[in-house]
Amino acid sequence: MPILLFGSSHLELITGKKTTTIRKLWKKPLSPGDRLHCYWNLVSKERKKLFEAEVTGVEIMEFKDIIKDDNLAREEGFENASELEAEFRKMYPDDTDDNSLFQIIRFKKYPVDQWEGEKIDEKALITKRADILFDAGKFNDSVMCYTAALRHDPDDVYLLNKRGDNLSRLGKFDEAIDNYDKALTNDPENEFILNNKAIALLNSNKPEEALRCNTKALNINKNNTVVLYWRGFILEMMGRFEDSLKCYNRVLEIDDENPDVWNAKGNILTELERTEEAIAAYDKALELCLGEAPDASTWNRKGNALLELGRIGEAINCYDEALNLDSKNDIIWSNKGVALMELDEFEKAAECFNRAILINPENEDARVLKDECLENY
Repeated sequence: MPILLFGSSHLELITGKKTTTIRKLWKKPLSPGDRLHCYWNLVSKERKKLFEAEVTGVEIMEFKDIIKDDNLAREEGFENASELEAEFRKMYPDDTDDNSLFQIIRFKKYPVDQWEGEKIDEKALITKRADILFDAGKFNDSVMCYTAALRHDPDDVYLLNKRGDNLSRLGKFDEAIDNYDKALTNDPENEFILNNKAIALLNSNKPEEALRCNTKALNINKNNTVVLYWRGFILEMMGRFEDSLKCYNRVLEIDDENPDVWNAKGNILTELERTEEAIAAYDKALELCLGEAPDASTWNRKGNALLELGRIGEAINCYDEALNLDSKNDIIWSNKGVALMELDEFEKAAECFNRAILINPENEDARVLKDECLENY
């Protein structure tokens, strides 16, 4: 019973696109018709069944010919033959002479009901891999896996929703909405999917439709803090700041420990020119972030609010805190430069604007303000 082991990075095995593998020539080469038992993860105690397959063809090639064949390298999952060569020299340090022999194995997967050995829940396996990739932010890979899982069950609400989320992350909002609509056909009262659709509609520059969709979700559960938060954001994008503030306040009535909502409330209060209240909201957001990853954006916005009140020194301290967390942010460098100009510290301000320009050469505001500083010292 020939066994093949694959690294877990071979996503094409899940999607069915990969039907070829290159292995060092065995003492007993494979032949067409042989059955393969395929696993992934190279550590034996973690080895998991992936699929069974039938060998459809075997070709024996010398290493010197393999490393000239870009098409073959791409079938194996590499960008080109040079990349394959580099990897194979690491994998087979003693078997990469010009005349070293390898077997090119082509195969076709058997349906699970035709397996001889232990059977697996293929849909669950693919879904788990997709979820891991999604959580890691590898959205191009995870959408491939969700698509592959949906071949096993095209009406699965969870998979349709997750593929919709995935497509939204990739900026494919119309496709995402199609997936949410399919999921809602099977689960029309799912407030979370309705809200996800609302977010995609907002990103498609359809705020009125987004608000209507969010309203449907809120009618199902008026205390859903996720839906309420996004309602506040949608209203904020529509310029309805008072209504947005009501939503954020309602969320904080239910859960006053959410730093993102306090930060959002601070932004709205800034828009409403209620600056002291905005600073208090930002302070609460920063307090709740202690022990977690601090937020440069909140420090920056608090600095802006303090600058508006003329509390220049405190504003600069906030910008410094923000820059400690995100030193590659040209906007924060520019804001600090503006604060330093208020103190007539033009040389230091010019240095800030110069940092902003180095990070983002298209920051025209920083360029103009730097020139103004140079005229004053």
